[in-house]
Amino acid sequence: ADNLSDALKKLKITTTDSTADSLEGCLDCLLQALAQNNTETSEKIQKSGVLQVFAGLLTPQSSCTAKVANIIAEVARNEFMRNPCVDAGLIPPLVQLLNCKDQEVLLQTGRALGNICYDSHEGRNAVDHAGGAHIVVDHIRSLCSKTDPASEKLLTVFCGMLMNYSNENDTLQSQLINMGVIPTLVKLLGIHCQNAALTEMCLVAFGNLAELESSKEQFAYTNIAEELVKLFKKQIEHDKKEMIFEVLAPLAENDVIKLQLVEAGLVECLLEIVQKTVDSDKEDDIAELKTASDLMVLLLLGDESMQKLFEGGKGSVFQRVLSWIPSNSHQLQLAGALAIANFARNDGNCIHMVDNGIVQKLMDLLDRHVEDGNVTVQHAALSALRNLAIPVVNKAKMLSAGVAEAVLKFLRSEMPPVQFKLLGTLRMLIDAQAEAAEQLGKNAKLVERLVEWCEAKDHAGVMGESNRLLSALIRHSKSKDVIRTIVQSGGIKHLVTMATSEHVIMQNEALVALALIAALELVTAEKDLENAQLVQILHRLLSDDRSAPEIKYNSMVLICALIGSEPLQKEVQSMAFLEVVSKLRSHENKTVAQQASLTEQRLAVES
Repeated sequence: ADNLSDALKKLKITTTDSTADSLEGCLDCLLQALAQNNTETSEKIQKSGVLQVFAGLLTPQSSCTAKVANIIAEVARNEFMRNPCVDAGLIPPLVQLLNCKDQEVLLQTGRALGNICYDSHEGRNAVDHAGGAHIVVDHIRSLCSKTDPASEKLLTVFCGMLMNYSNENDTLQSQLINMGVIPTLVKLLGIHCQNAALTEMCLVAFGNLAELESSKEQFAYTNIAEELVKLFKKQIEHDKKEMIFEVLAPLAENDVIKLQLVEAGLVECLLEIVQKTVDSDKEDDIAELKTASDLMVLLLLGDESMQKLFEGGKGSVFQRVLSWIPSNSHQLQLAGALAIANFARNDGNCIHMVDNGIVQKLMDLLDRHVEDGNVTVQHAALSALRNLAIPVVNKAKMLSAGVAEAVLKFLRSEMPPVQFKLLGTLRMLIDAQAEAAEQLGKNAKLVERLVEWCEAKDHAGVMGESNRLLSALIRHSKSKDVIRTIVQSGGIKHLVTMATSEHVIMQNEALVALALIAALELVTAEKDLENAQLVQILHRLLSDDRSAPEIKYNSMVLICALIGSEPLQKEVQSMAFLEVVSKLRSHENKTVAQQASLTEQRLAVES
């Protein structure tokens, strides 16, 4: 400790006129003390005011420069020392040293700057201001192809410095991307894949940069997919695989890179991991199984990558994913169902899958999760069924396979994501299927639940889907029994509210359903339509210039139907509809104009 105090005193007074030897001795003493107790020694250095002295010692000509930079790198390992290093004016001379040729000086300077930047806003700003990143990127570029140990060590330090410099800072990450650091780092990874430390630095840097949208476009122009897959195949340790996964996941969000990863053989690696880990209860294996199967699902979100793996339903990957659905692992069941939902993104694939028995597999899976089931698995399986039900030719096949009954088992669910998918699946199934729509529409339990969900204000998706299904049951069944069931359950007011939705498609579906109610069961629904103030709403829709042409048209059709009810007719007469409708005779849309003439005639006769 006395030696340290002496050295600090000497440093303060001898910098001006000391010989290189005595200076060297003081610096050695500091390094020794730091090696024994870094934190305590750093505190003493800070209190002594020696940091300011260091700024003058950081000159390319001095033989002590590397040692001074080393001391700064060591003290900057402590969080409390980073700002004092910036305040002591150490950044500009350190950045200047990046221009020298001496490898040891470069190495220690890179360490010092990297440590000062670690989690330090001030450190990063100072390095940015002094232009340090640019010089480091140039160094990496010129050293990139050199494989001697000294160059690789320097590259590792410089990559680490850039990583600390830009970590979780979008502005500085964008700056590095604009400097073209991505192709350089990808090249680096390819050349130095045998060097574990350097590879690790590259991966962390990629993980940092890959979150930014602009980086993905740059990555897509490199052979990153090939390099990462090549590297992945060599890994045995869980941590190393995890590290590569952390880069793959954000990159795989880009559709071009998805396809590159598929072509580079990532899928085969993922399937192998699944096979090896599926029956294990080791924590690392469970984590790997989840990551691999999640990544597999992500790759299927790209249209091209998905179609390439589907291979007309004959693809080995598609077949393997199918085998996940009956698995005992919830994670694989989930990934399998999500994968099917992703494969089911065009009519051709959907038709092929339904014809090849996928529906039964999904229904069996749902059956395993009815009582206290896994919500994510329920949601995924329902998503898959909903997508499969989109092509017209699949609807009747799925209905006769019992899909509607399988889905209705989840009516009791209190989970909004499950409710949302359940509603969407039923709505897809009954589209233009009159018999099914009638059967479901007469199911009082279902209709009551729909009416309840129509009031789920906290869950706009569930509320919207419930309204749409209520309307669809009427529109596709055109059944008096269905209308009576909906009236008895109190559903009319929700259809009237739906006519004021901000979505034209929903407004339209509501108006068409209400017109059918007025045409088929006006007397039954009369009171509810009156209480819901339907006439006032229609007046508002017709008066509003922003209403779409089809909304105006269907509102007039509905008015003509409502006149058949005495109380509703009185309301229509009291609200000066003639005036609004006669204006619409000159509407630019011919269909609207024609309907306005017809409606005007009806209203005139009735008055």
